Amino acid sequence: MNAKTSRIILVISAFLGGLVVFLGVILFVSGNAPSIGGTSVSAIGGPFNLVDQNGKTITDQDMKGKPFLVFFGYTHCPDVCPTTLFDVSEVMRALGKDADRTSMLFVSVDPDRDTPPVLKDYLSSFDPHLRGVTGTPDGIAKIEREYRVYSKKVPEKNGEYSMDHSAVVYLMDKDGHFVAPFNLKRRPQASADDLRKYM
Repeated sequence: MNAKTSRIILVISAFLGGLVVFLGVILFVSGNAPSIGGTSVSAIGGPFNLVDQNGKTITDQDMKGKPFLVFFGYTHCPDVCPTTLFDVSEVMRALGKDADRTSMLFVSVDPDRDTPPVLKDYLSSFDPHLRGVTGTPDGIAKIEREYRVYSKKVPEKNGEYSMDHSAVVYLMDKDGHFVAPFNLKRRPQASADDLRKYM
């Protein structure tokens, strides 16, 4: 076997290995991973009790009756969070009157800084159908576990900190069950048409 053939085999092996990992992640996030003892090991979503940007208590029961999106982030996020919220705002605008038949939860992974007033001020730049929620550290940790979300505080040299976190937008149906990751990498109208299917 010559060096060129070895390199080709190595590249193909690496590609197939990466494909297996990619498919595993998709199955995990979509809730289609194998079950253990009849219980899904990757169920997404669950009960929560948090507070929205207006200081009002919000639970998973309040979200039932219409499909909704869920995204985890924080107000000090420099890029991913504002970009995602802008994209969702564009989808809501594309929905027109149908936007009243859905909503989005922006769940803070930084409850120490993201108080209801901070969330309210931050979300004033986005579509009003976006609802910010925060809570106690334990309450946030609970909903992160339920949605299989990763977050970690990262100290910075100036004494401040940033947050590493997952960046998946979850599509939940009218009963609060996970459907699939919601694709924002397309025209807002295409995303809006997709969301209408679950109304």
